[in-house]
Amino acid sequence: MSKIALVDDDRNILTSVSISLEAEGFEVETYNDGQSALEAFNRKLPDMAVLDIKMPRMDGMELLQRLRQKTQMPVIFLTSKDDEIDEVLGLRMGADDYVKKPFSQRLLIERIRSLLRRQQAVENDEVGTTEETKVMVRGSLTMDPLRHAVTWKGHEVTLTVTEFLLLQALAQRPGFVKSRDQLMDAAYDDQVYVDDRTIDSHIKRLRKKMRSVDPDFSSIETLYGIGYKYNEA
Repeated sequence: MSKIALVDDDRNILTSVSISLEAEGFEVETYNDGQSALEAFNRKLPDMAVLDIKMPRMDGMELLQRLRQKTQMPVIFLTSKDDEIDEVLGLRMGADDYVKKPFSQRLLIERIRSLLRRQQAVENDEVGTTEETKVMVRGSLTMDPLRHAVTWKGHEVTLTVTEFLLLQALAQRPGFVKSRDQLMDAAYDDQVYVDDRTIDSHIKRLRKKMRSVDPDFSSIETLYGIGYKYNEA
């Protein structure tokens, strides 16, 4: 049973979403501010967190920043209808996905299930050996899908599930262009739609992480209006 943490200052959302998730077989913990959630997470982490952005004591952005210092567990942001800047900033800071308020609870549950499946797929050591699960070496890049491990020139790079799957999709065929739609297919389930901006934000975050260990990293190339490609280095 996967444990989901819901963090939102709207008690109606906490109550209704937790009831829906528990009906789907999830274990749910609820918190009405970021500070309370962080204190609980410091004791024991859930399998996934669903965070509101605007909360008292500690907002969702700061909570995400604190979490990313210690874990790459999946995180979904709940954003207000007009918070486009917050959505992009949240993705750049390391959120895996976002859902706009007001939202369909069925949609949120599908996003949660999708992220958990992806997390299990890259962390499950019992997965059979396939092209997708073999250790992949592309020049200075090494990716081990079964251990969710990435190194660049021998330096470890910590990625979220989404970032890992996007980098894997690009690096599998160096020099070949991947459209944003193809990258969506690689990183998300068929029933989950994300827009181009979401993919672009994940790529920017991915580049930033690679450049944190190598300021000269330039292997992910943007082809404006087309997509992205990986150039082996």
